[in-house]
Amino acid sequence: MQVQYSSSPLAEIAVDVLIVLGFEGAPPRLDGAVDAAIDDLYGTGEFRGKAQETATIRRPEGFRARAIVLVGGGKADKFGPAEMRTSAAAALRTVKGKGFKSVALGVTGGIATAENVEAAVQGAILGEYEPDFLKTDPTKGERRFQTFTLAAPGVNGVEPAFEKGRVLGESQNFTRDLVNLPSNLLFPMDLARRAEEMAHAAGLECEVLDEPRIRQIGMGSLLAVAQGSSQPPVLIVVRYRPAQPKPEGVHLGLVGKGVTFDSGGISIKPADGMEKMKYDMAGAAAVLGAMRAIAALKPSIPVTAYIPSVENMISGRALRPGDIVTTLNGKTVEVLNTDAEGRLILNDAITYAQRQGCTHLVDAATLTGAIAVSLGGVRAGAFTNNQAFLDRLMAAAREQGERLWQMPLDDDYKDQLKSAFADLPNIGTRYGGAITAAYFLKEFADPTPWVHLDIAGTAWLDEAKPHMAKGPSGIGVRTFVELALRWNA
Repeated sequence: MQVQYSSSPLAEIAVDVLIVLGFEGAPPRLDGAVDAAIDDLYGTGEFRGKAQETATIRRPEGFRARAIVLVGGGKADKFGPAEMRTSAAAALRTVKGKGFKSVALGVTGGIATAENVEAAVQGAILGEYEPDFLKTDPTKGERRFQTFTLAAPGVNGVEPAFEKGRVLGESQNFTRDLVNLPSNLLFPMDLARRAEEMAHAAGLECEVLDEPRIRQIGMGSLLAVAQGSSQPPVLIVVRYRPAQPKPEGVHLGLVGKGVTFDSGGISIKPADGMEKMKYDMAGAAAVLGAMRAIAALKPSIPVTAYIPSVENMISGRALRPGDIVTTLNGKTVEVLNTDAEGRLILNDAITYAQRQGCTHLVDAATLTGAIAVSLGGVRAGAFTNNQAFLDRLMAAAREQGERLWQMPLDDDYKDQLKSAFADLPNIGTRYGGAITAAYFLKEFADPTPWVHLDIAGTAWLDEAKPHMAKGPSGIGVRTFVELALRWNA
């Protein structure tokens, strides 16, 4: 879908369908005859402006659009960028598949702010997305839009916000495409190849550390997880270097869990739902999507992505419960459960990022089912060893409408991570599993300011929502990019 900006009056935009927001008790004002039709819809109660409600005006007099679709925004005084994002996405999903090839969204009046323009473009791009790119249905292209126009007539200075929204939306969909790939089409080496292609196109540096190099460096924890698979592991490193970096010496590291398929290993997962374990690299995909956007939006600090990528499989060589592995920083870990593998690859990547000079670290991982028990599929869990850094990240997440919730990381939880045979085990008890997993990573992140995002409950939608298709959500991309950009201020 081609995405474009227009400052032309709404009546002059020649599209199949023009989307206009209306609020409860506040009909939008467009032009004489159309305003009368809108008033009639409000008067009959056919359209009341409630959130994501829709109504259609066919062949609107005085407009070049074939149809105008009213989309409810709810109460005007509670409408902001988050509501704009979901409204735009839901609107596109409502009108797609009805033979329309071109669509425009009008952002006018009091909602015509830079923040709302950015959110509207994001929403439109995210709402148009479908996870069916591997289907052979010859008619699926007929259900897609060819062009989307964001129309903000009479509003000055919002073009940069439009471009930022476009980049973020397209980068989030890049992430969703990666997560959607089945594991037979995305082994660790395939993920590395796609990272290299993205980096080359975006003007980023990309280095892929292969198995011999990983072994030479001493990443025994990462290698232990990979040893059960016939597919070799990789550590993908993608670097962004600003032309004029800020002088304070900040270097942001983004670490993404890249398990391209997780069988659980010898501690095998139940068969029910195992097909979703292709999404166990959603953290890696989010980090790559963020780097794609960072290359275009150019924050003033260096940002480097570190993606440890493996398959967690079962074989005669697979990691066993009771094995003890030596991590890159020298600590030994007793493996009590081979399905707690994400933390075993992240700890080596975190140590490597520290040695590469990162001053601040964020990791994103589909790490535990326990976080979904705690927070459901609504919010991702956020853990930290540095409150000021987490506050910065949370502010970025709020700005971008990605919902996080701070989880505790008290020292009391460390009592669960005791082993008679090694420095620490890879799991605690059944209670507080998301917290003890985060505490395990903290043992390697300290003293570097660090945030861990457990996205296991939010990275995949089991059912479609009005504003988003079933499948990967792409959570994390917008927050990571906003975090990097906020260092410009």
